[in-house]
Amino acid sequence: MAEILSDVQMETPQQIIDIDRVGVRNIEYPISVRDKTRDVQPTIARISMYVSLPGIFRGTHMSRFFIILNKHRGLITQDILKSLLEEMMLELQAQSAQIEIRFPYFIEKEAPISGMKSLMNYECGFFASLNQTKVFEQYFEVNVPVLNLCPCSKEISRFGAHNQRSIVTVRICSRKLIWIEDIIDLVEGCASSPLYSLLKREDEKYVTEQAYNKPRFVEDVVREIAYNLDRFGRINWYEVESENQESIHNHNVYASIRKTCSS
Repeated sequence: MAEILSDVQMETPQQIIDIDRVGVRNIEYPISVRDKTRDVQPTIARISMYVSLPGIFRGTHMSRFFIILNKHRGLITQDILKSLLEEMMLELQAQSAQIEIRFPYFIEKEAPISGMKSLMNYECGFFASLNQTKVFEQYFEVNVPVLNLCPCSKEISRFGAHNQRSIVTVRICSRKLIWIEDIIDLVEGCASSPLYSLLKREDEKYVTEQAYNKPRFVEDVVREIAYNLDRFGRINWYEVESENQESIHNHNVYASIRKTCSS
């Protein structure tokens, strides 16, 4: 006969206070995501899963997060996030649930002159939440490193201008599928120059000169990206952030735009 074990999590705590979020963080887990070129792309995600916890329960059943995640192995898309959150709320007797899925996404890029190919990685993520009134919210995030050349430096210097490596973050809540690749292309087109994993000398010359001929303030970048996102026609809301890692100042510069789009 199996031994009956106590369920300590179901005990009444000393302080009966509701907890907004409790769960597991940074689970490293193999997933596949949609790839515009190759259909699907395998990658390793860092997944965080949370639920609310009523004050009458001492703790939540952490192992159930892993059980639920294992049921949804394979292709992870925004299409399954709502059903996954519903299962989390049901199994853990919660009134709300949230999930964060962060992963590296790889794109093969050609150097602009030599044509040499290499893989470039971009940090991406899917995020979703579901509350007790069944309000479901989700968005995805793409982080794109780019090169920007300072317009002010170019204008006032007799020769040269200082460059800044920039990280542009785009968050989008969309009504239809938007490819990660399309957002990366959009962002790179709004910067002074894209970045590459592999460049030969002739490529370095091209990238340097391209950036010099296309100077961009951090403000220019977020405005141009927002201008292009307004024309997608499939977006509920978006947020664009750009942070320049300054090369001649002991600080970074930052700009952001958030907008709710009309139907």
